[in-house]
Amino acid sequence: MISLLKKFREGLAKTVSAISSKTHGLFGGRAIDASSLASLEEALYSADFGVETTAEILGEIRAAARREKELGGREAAEIGAEVLRRALAGSEGHATRAATAPTVIVLIGVNGSGKTTTAAKLAWRLKQEGGSVLLAACDTFRAAAIEQLQSWATRLDLELVANKAGADPAAVAFDAVQAGRSRGRDWVIIDTAGRLHTKDNLMAELSKIRRVVAKIDPTAPHHSWLVVDGSLGGNSIEQARAFHKSFGLTGLIVTKLDGTSRGGAIVGIWRELRLPILFVGLGEAPEDLQPFSAENYAAAVFGVERGSP
Repeated sequence: MISLLKKFREGLAKTVSAISSKTHGLFGGRAIDASSLASLEEALYSADFGVETTAEILGEIRAAARREKELGGREAAEIGAEVLRRALAGSEGHATRAATAPTVIVLIGVNGSGKTTTAAKLAWRLKQEGGSVLLAACDTFRAAAIEQLQSWATRLDLELVANKAGADPAAVAFDAVQAGRSRGRDWVIIDTAGRLHTKDNLMAELSKIRRVVAKIDPTAPHHSWLVVDGSLGGNSIEQARAFHKSFGLTGLIVTKLDGTSRGGAIVGIWRELRLPILFVGLGEAPEDLQPFSAENYAAAVFGVERGSP
Protein backbone atom coordinates (compact mmCIF):
# COMPACT_ATOMS: atom_id res chain seq x y z
CA MET A 1 0.00 0.00 0.00
CA ILE A 2 1.38 3.39 -1.01
CA SER A 3 2.17 5.66 1.94
CA LEU A 4 0.32 8.95 2.33
CA LEU A 5 3.60 10.84 2.21
CA LYS A 6 4.48 9.18 -1.11
CA LYS A 7 1.00 10.00 -2.41
CA PHE A 8 1.54 13.67 -1.56
CA ARG A 9 5.01 13.64 -3.12
CA GLU A 10 3.69 12.18 -6.36
CA GLY A 11 0.68 14.49 -6.42
CA LEU A 12 2.81 17.58 -5.81
CA ALA A 13 5.58 16.48 -8.17
CA LYS A 14 5.28 19.51 -10.47
CA THR A 15 5.51 21.94 -7.56
CA VAL A 16 8.48 20.07 -6.05
CA SER A 17 10.18 19.91 -9.46
CA ALA A 18 9.68 23.64 -10.04
CA ILE A 19 11.35 24.42 -6.73
CA SER A 20 14.24 21.96 -7.13
CA SER A 21 14.93 23.03 -10.73
CA LYS A 22 15.54 26.60 -9.58
CA THR A 23 17.48 25.79 -6.44
CA HIS A 24 20.10 23.67 -8.24
CA GLY A 25 20.48 21.14 -5.49
CA LEU A 26 20.10 23.52 -2.55
CA PHE A 27 18.53 20.71 -0.55
CA GLY A 28 21.39 18.32 -1.17
CA GLY A 29 24.46 18.03 1.01
CA ARG A 30 26.25 21.31 0.29
CA ALA A 31 26.15 24.41 2.47
CA ILE A 32 23.75 27.19 1.54
CA ASP A 33 24.88 30.62 0.38
CA ALA A 34 23.37 33.91 -0.79
CA SER A 35 23.03 32.67 -4.36
CA SER A 36 21.16 29.51 -3.39
CA LEU A 37 18.83 31.49 -1.12
CA ALA A 38 18.06 33.91 -3.95
CA SER A 39 17.20 30.91 -6.14
CA LEU A 40 14.99 29.51 -3.40
CA GLU A 41 13.17 32.84 -3.08
CA GLU A 42 12.47 32.88 -6.82
CA ALA A 43 11.26 29.27 -6.69
CA LEU A 44 8.89 29.89 -3.81
CA TYR A 45 7.34 32.89 -5.52
CA SER A 46 6.99 30.92 -8.75
CA ALA A 47 5.22 28.14 -6.83
CA ASP A 48 2.72 30.72 -5.48
CA PHE A 49 3.73 30.58 -1.82
CA GLY A 50 3.25 34.34 -1.57
CA VAL A 51 5.15 37.13 0.16
CA GLU A 52 4.35 36.26 3.77
CA THR A 53 5.24 32.57 3.65
CA THR A 54 8.30 33.08 1.46
CA ALA A 55 9.63 35.78 3.81
CA GLU A 56 9.14 33.52 6.83
CA ILE A 57 10.94 30.58 5.23
CA LEU A 58 13.90 32.68 4.07
CA GLY A 59 14.08 34.60 7.35
CA GLU A 60 14.34 31.43 9.42
CA ILE A 61 16.91 29.84 7.12
CA ARG A 62 19.04 33.00 7.20
CA ALA A 63 18.82 33.15 11.00
CA ALA A 64 19.91 29.52 11.23
CA ALA A 65 22.78 30.19 8.80
CA ARG A 66 24.05 33.00 11.02
CA ARG A 67 24.13 30.62 13.95
CA GLU A 68 25.69 27.79 11.95
CA LYS A 69 28.03 29.00 9.21
CA GLU A 70 28.06 25.68 7.36
CA LEU A 71 24.29 25.13 7.45
CA GLY A 72 23.53 22.41 4.91
CA GLY A 73 20.77 22.22 2.38
CA ARG A 74 19.07 19.34 4.17
CA GLU A 75 18.87 21.39 7.38
CA ALA A 76 17.47 24.30 5.39
CA ALA A 77 14.82 22.01 3.90
CA GLU A 78 13.77 20.89 7.39
CA ILE A 79 13.44 24.54 8.41
CA GLY A 80 11.29 25.30 5.36
CA ALA A 81 9.04 22.32 6.05
CA GLU A 82 8.64 23.36 9.69
CA VAL A 83 7.59 26.88 8.63
CA LEU A 84 4.91 25.36 6.39
CA ARG A 85 3.69 23.11 9.21
CA ARG A 86 3.29 26.12 11.49
CA ALA A 87 1.64 28.22 8.78
CA LEU A 88 -0.90 25.44 8.18
CA ALA A 89 -1.56 24.65 11.85
CA GLY A 90 -5.28 24.06 12.33
CA SER A 91 -5.98 23.87 8.59
CA GLU A 92 -7.04 20.23 8.42
CA GLY A 93 -10.80 19.74 8.28
CA HIS A 94 -12.86 16.60 8.84
CA ALA A 95 -16.08 15.29 7.31
CA THR A 96 -18.10 15.14 10.53
CA ARG A 97 -21.47 13.42 10.79
CA ALA A 98 -24.60 15.36 11.69
CA ALA A 99 -26.72 14.43 14.70
CA THR A 100 -29.46 13.17 12.37
CA ALA A 101 -29.00 11.29 9.09
CA PRO A 102 -28.43 11.98 6.34
CA THR A 103 -25.53 14.40 6.65
CA VAL A 104 -25.93 16.78 3.69
CA ILE A 105 -22.89 18.17 1.87
CA VAL A 106 -23.32 20.87 -0.80
CA LEU A 107 -20.40 21.24 -3.21
CA ILE A 108 -19.96 24.68 -4.77
CA GLY A 109 -17.51 26.02 -7.34
CA VAL A 110 -16.94 27.67 -10.67
CA ASN A 111 -16.98 25.75 -13.95
CA GLY A 112 -13.77 23.84 -14.48
CA SER A 113 -12.87 23.44 -10.82
CA GLY A 114 -13.44 19.67 -10.94
CA LYS A 115 -16.56 19.79 -8.80
CA THR A 116 -18.58 17.00 -10.43
CA THR A 117 -15.63 14.62 -10.51
CA THR A 118 -14.86 15.52 -6.90
CA ALA A 119 -18.46 14.78 -5.88
CA ALA A 120 -18.12 11.23 -7.21
CA LYS A 121 -14.67 10.68 -5.68
CA LEU A 122 -15.86 12.01 -2.32
CA ALA A 123 -18.89 9.70 -2.38
CA TRP A 124 -16.62 6.76 -3.19
CA ARG A 125 -14.25 7.63 -0.33
CA LEU A 126 -17.07 7.90 2.21
CA LYS A 127 -18.45 4.59 0.96
CA GLN A 128 -15.02 2.96 1.32
CA GLU A 129 -14.98 4.18 4.91
CA GLY A 130 -18.21 2.28 5.58
CA GLY A 131 -20.82 4.98 4.97
CA SER A 132 -23.90 4.75 2.78
CA VAL A 133 -23.92 7.62 0.28
CA LEU A 134 -26.37 9.14 -2.17
CA LEU A 135 -25.32 11.57 -4.91
CA ALA A 136 -27.59 14.37 -6.17
CA ALA A 137 -27.09 15.64 -9.73
CA CYS A 138 -28.14 19.26 -9.21
CA ASP A 139 -25.99 20.66 -12.00
CA THR A 140 -28.89 20.61 -14.42
CA PHE A 141 -27.68 23.39 -16.72
CA ARG A 142 -24.19 22.44 -17.92
CA ALA A 143 -24.20 20.27 -21.02
CA ALA A 144 -23.65 16.60 -20.14
CA ALA A 145 -23.13 17.33 -16.42
CA ILE A 146 -25.83 14.84 -15.40
CA GLU A 147 -24.40 12.23 -17.76
CA GLN A 148 -20.91 12.82 -16.36
CA LEU A 149 -22.07 12.16 -12.81
CA GLN A 150 -24.14 9.17 -13.96
CA SER A 151 -21.04 7.72 -15.61
CA TRP A 152 -19.02 8.11 -12.42
CA ALA A 153 -21.85 6.63 -10.34
CA THR A 154 -22.01 3.57 -12.58
CA ARG A 155 -18.25 3.14 -12.56
CA LEU A 156 -17.97 3.42 -8.77
CA ASP A 157 -21.28 1.69 -7.91
CA LEU A 158 -22.83 4.76 -6.29
CA GLU A 159 -26.48 5.69 -5.76
CA LEU A 160 -27.64 8.73 -7.73
CA VAL A 161 -30.75 10.91 -7.75
CA ALA A 162 -31.10 12.85 -11.02
CA ASN A 163 -33.68 14.52 -13.24
CA LYS A 164 -33.63 15.70 -16.83
CA ALA A 165 -31.48 18.58 -18.05
CA GLY A 166 -33.01 21.95 -17.21
CA ALA A 167 -34.88 20.70 -14.13
CA ASP A 168 -35.04 22.90 -11.04
CA PRO A 169 -31.82 22.16 -9.08
CA ALA A 170 -33.53 22.87 -5.76
CA ALA A 171 -36.24 20.31 -6.57
CA VAL A 172 -33.58 17.68 -7.32
CA ALA A 173 -31.83 18.52 -4.04
CA PHE A 174 -35.12 18.19 -2.14
CA ASP A 175 -35.83 14.79 -3.73
CA ALA A 176 -32.30 13.59 -2.94
CA VAL A 177 -32.38 14.56 0.73
CA GLN A 178 -35.86 13.09 1.10
CA ALA A 179 -34.65 9.86 -0.55
CA GLY A 180 -31.57 9.81 1.65
CA ARG A 181 -33.74 10.05 4.74
CA SER A 182 -36.27 7.43 3.63
CA ARG A 183 -33.52 4.97 2.62
CA GLY A 184 -31.54 5.53 5.80
CA ARG A 185 -28.44 6.83 4.04
CA ASP A 186 -25.57 8.37 6.02
CA TRP A 187 -24.57 11.02 3.49
CA VAL A 188 -26.13 13.02 0.65
CA ILE A 189 -23.69 14.87 -1.60
CA ILE A 190 -25.21 17.63 -3.73
CA ASP A 191 -23.33 18.60 -6.90
CA THR A 192 -24.40 22.11 -7.91
CA ALA A 193 -23.99 23.98 -11.16
CA GLY A 194 -20.73 25.79 -11.74
CA ARG A 195 -21.16 29.51 -11.31
CA LEU A 196 -19.20 32.69 -11.28
CA HIS A 197 -19.09 34.24 -7.82
CA THR A 198 -19.96 37.59 -9.45
CA LYS A 199 -23.36 36.46 -10.81
CA ASP A 200 -26.12 37.35 -8.34
CA ASN A 201 -28.81 35.18 -9.97
CA LEU A 202 -26.67 32.06 -9.72
CA MET A 203 -25.72 32.83 -6.14
CA ALA A 204 -29.44 33.21 -5.37
CA GLU A 205 -29.99 29.69 -6.73
CA LEU A 206 -27.61 28.33 -4.10
CA SER A 207 -29.63 30.08 -1.41
CA LYS A 208 -32.77 28.44 -2.79
CA ILE A 209 -31.16 24.98 -2.51
CA ARG A 210 -30.30 25.78 1.11
CA ARG A 211 -33.88 26.87 1.90
CA VAL A 212 -35.46 23.85 0.23
CA VAL A 213 -33.16 21.33 1.93
CA ALA A 214 -33.85 22.97 5.30
CA LYS A 215 -37.55 22.16 4.90
CA ILE A 216 -36.63 18.49 5.43
CA ASP A 217 -33.97 19.09 8.08
CA PRO A 218 -33.67 22.60 9.58
CA THR A 219 -29.98 21.96 10.29
CA ALA A 220 -29.19 21.07 6.65
CA PRO A 221 -27.06 21.50 4.67
CA HIS A 222 -24.59 20.49 7.33
CA HIS A 223 -21.52 21.21 5.17
CA SER A 224 -21.00 23.74 2.38
CA TRP A 225 -17.66 23.05 0.71
CA LEU A 226 -16.06 25.08 -2.05
CA VAL A 227 -14.15 23.13 -4.69
CA VAL A 228 -11.29 25.29 -5.99
CA ASP A 229 -8.71 24.68 -8.68
CA GLY A 230 -5.36 24.76 -6.88
CA SER A 231 -3.57 26.18 -9.93
CA LEU A 232 -5.47 29.48 -9.82
CA GLY A 233 -3.56 31.03 -6.93
CA GLY A 234 -4.95 34.42 -5.92
CA ASN A 235 -8.11 33.88 -7.96
CA SER A 236 -8.94 30.91 -5.72
CA ILE A 237 -8.79 33.20 -2.69
CA GLU A 238 -11.08 35.74 -4.33
CA GLN A 239 -13.58 33.03 -5.28
CA ALA A 240 -13.61 31.60 -1.79
CA ARG A 241 -14.06 35.00 -0.18
CA ALA A 242 -17.08 35.79 -2.37
CA PHE A 243 -18.74 32.40 -1.93
CA HIS A 244 -18.11 32.47 1.80
CA LYS A 245 -19.82 35.86 2.11
CA SER A 246 -22.85 34.73 0.10
CA PHE A 247 -23.29 31.15 1.23
CA GLY A 248 -21.35 30.58 4.45
CA LEU A 249 -18.69 28.03 3.52
CA THR A 250 -17.62 25.46 6.08
CA GLY A 251 -14.59 24.10 4.22
CA LEU A 252 -12.55 23.74 1.05
CA ILE A 253 -11.51 21.00 -1.35
CA VAL A 254 -8.46 21.96 -3.41
CA THR A 255 -8.24 20.08 -6.72
CA LYS A 256 -5.74 19.59 -9.54
CA LEU A 257 -2.61 19.99 -7.42
CA ASP A 258 -1.02 17.25 -9.52
CA GLY A 259 -1.37 19.36 -12.65
CA THR A 260 0.27 22.57 -11.46
CA SER A 261 3.65 23.85 -10.36
CA ARG A 262 1.83 26.44 -8.21
CA GLY A 263 0.90 24.16 -5.32
CA GLY A 264 1.99 26.78 -2.80
CA ALA A 265 -1.34 28.58 -3.27
CA ILE A 266 -2.90 26.25 -0.72
CA VAL A 267 -0.96 28.05 2.04
CA GLY A 268 -2.23 31.45 0.95
CA ILE A 269 -5.81 30.19 0.80
CA TRP A 270 -5.59 28.99 4.41
CA ARG A 271 -3.79 32.08 5.71
CA GLU A 272 -6.26 34.44 4.07
CA LEU A 273 -9.56 32.70 4.79
CA ARG A 274 -9.00 30.30 7.70
CA LEU A 275 -11.46 27.86 6.16
CA PRO A 276 -10.63 24.20 6.90
CA ILE A 277 -9.12 22.25 4.01
CA LEU A 278 -10.94 18.92 3.85
CA PHE A 279 -9.43 17.17 0.83
CA VAL A 280 -6.90 17.72 -1.94
CA GLY A 281 -6.88 16.32 -5.46
CA LEU A 282 -3.55 14.65 -6.20
CA GLY A 283 -4.42 12.74 -9.38
CA GLU A 284 -7.13 11.34 -11.63
CA ALA A 285 -8.06 8.14 -9.78
CA PRO A 286 -10.77 8.02 -7.08
CA GLU A 287 -8.18 7.24 -4.41
CA ASP A 288 -6.22 10.37 -5.40
CA LEU A 289 -8.73 12.54 -3.53
CA GLN A 290 -6.96 12.51 -0.18
CA PRO A 291 -7.74 14.09 3.21
CA PHE A 292 -5.51 17.13 3.54
CA SER A 293 -2.45 16.62 5.74
CA ALA A 294 -0.32 19.66 6.59
CA GLU A 295 2.41 17.30 7.76
CA ASN A 296 2.60 15.39 4.48
CA TYR A 297 2.18 18.54 2.39
CA ALA A 298 5.13 20.27 4.08
CA ALA A 299 7.31 17.16 3.91
CA ALA A 300 6.51 16.59 0.23
CA VAL A 301 7.24 20.17 -0.84
CA PHE A 302 10.68 20.22 0.75
CA GLY A 303 11.57 16.57 0.22
CA VAL A 304 12.05 15.68 3.88
CA GLU A 305 11.31 12.31 5.42
CA ARG A 306 9.04 13.35 8.28
CA GLY A 307 5.40 12.74 7.47
CA SER A 308 2.41 10.52 8.17
CA PRO A 309 2.84 6.85 7.15
